[in-house]
Amino acid sequence: MTGDVVDDHGLWFRVENGSTASAARRAAERLGRQVELPEQRVADLAIITAELTSNLVKHAQEGNLLLRPVRRAGRAGVELVAVDTGPGMADLAQSARDGHSTTGTLGIGLGAITRQASWFDGYSLPGRGTALAVQVWSGPPPATDWAAALTRPITGEQLSGDGYAVRVADGRRQVLVCDGLGHGPLAAAASGAAVAAFRSAPAGPPAAVVQQLHRSMSHTRGAALAVAEPDPASGLLRYAGLGNIAAMILVAGERRRGLVSLPGIAGHQRPLVREYEYPFPPGATLVMQSDGVVDRWDLADYPGLADRAPLLTAAVLLRDAGIRRDDACVLVARAEP
Repeated sequence: MTGDVVDDHGLWFRVENGSTASAARRAAERLGRQVELPEQRVADLAIITAELTSNLVKHAQEGNLLLRPVRRAGRAGVELVAVDTGPGMADLAQSARDGHSTTGTLGIGLGAITRQASWFDGYSLPGRGTALAVQVWSGPPPATDWAAALTRPITGEQLSGDGYAVRVADGRRQVLVCDGLGHGPLAAAASGAAVAAFRSAPAGPPAAVVQQLHRSMSHTRGAALAVAEPDPASGLLRYAGLGNIAAMILVAGERRRGLVSLPGIAGHQRPLVREYEYPFPPGATLVMQSDGVVDRWDLADYPGLADRAPLLTAAVLLRDAGIRRDDACVLVARAEP
């Protein structure tokens, strides 16, 4: 990041007291102006941020807030994700009603968020915690994303060596997760090169895209990466991966299915790239994660989470399975059109 500019990875705040909450609100106002929101929407964003951080200070355990820019179809907005590990809410819908407040927070409860936000979704489980996701746009919000992801840097670093991207190329829905070797700026540069190459790569199946990324990353230290292509029309998911990116398909009532990534480092030597196909029926969920996320989670432990926005699922998994001694990334994609 340069100066006060917030990049696409965003800023994470560990919200434990009022001073951190104030810093987050000021950063939100700066980001709102950075993406050129009207002043009224910047003011709305400040209220939302104040409400989120106030709730984290007063109610949460290990409360964290992500603030980042979002871009869709030539438009820009601001996205906030708040997560905590407890105590959770018995009735999130009631708490989100305008005018409901348990302790008189600035915005009079979560209703202030739903009233000021362009888009809002939340998930809470008593004893496990809460995740809230908010977007602020200058006009009507874009359609709900079919895929979403979060990254978080290793403790002590500002930049994450993990990255992700989502694209639709000639009708092909494709997602990328990458993990630059090591940590810090050089790892971030490697994952950034992978993301840039993915966004500009010619349309093609995942194996061809991975080969393109490999050729584009020879100037970097390299990365583990994987490209997935969910195809609702055929009910299939095509996948090609190199290195330690874990991916799995989840279908209600079935055991999750792990996907095959081959050994190798994109950008180094000449790795073997192979593409695999897997059933991906309506209602299926794809989860991809870097090795900064442990593999001991079970979506069945979170009733109803599979029905929430992919961003919320990614937030809950990162909160509960992400480790602090490594960069971490979780991406979630759904089969629905």
